Amino acid sequence: MHLSSLMLVAPACLTLSLAPVAAEGTPGGSLMEEGAKLFLRGLMGQAEPMLDEMDRAFREIEPSLREMGPRLKLLVDLMGDAANYEAPERMPNGDILIRRKPGAPPAPDLPDLNLLDQDGQIDL
Repeated sequence: MHLSSLMLVAPACLTLSLAPVAAEGTPGGSLMEEGAKLFLRGLMGQAEPMLDEMDRAFREIEPSLREMGPRLKLLVDLMGDAANYEAPERMPNGDILIRRKPGAPPAPDLPDLNLLDQDGQIDL
């Protein structure tokens, strides 16, 4: 089960498990409560390996993300709303080009930072 499906189903199941539904003959709770509990346990059993894998993946990339953080913040400051841009393109020389979408509002003012390197190029 995908995480997005789990996130949609889990609140409904939790609501069912918390709602008191009267049923005769079930010690410790109603049949609906017991069914909801079993269903949630099954979902958690399926989701746990996926969540563990996601945790491992995030731990592996965390050092890179910390290193890239200031550069990503600068990129966000330069771009403004990313929805105003096309998907990045990699040029034959290795440069990455991010074009503004046609009809996008004007680009935000450049932040007052010294972005130019010794050659007069923007260094991200």
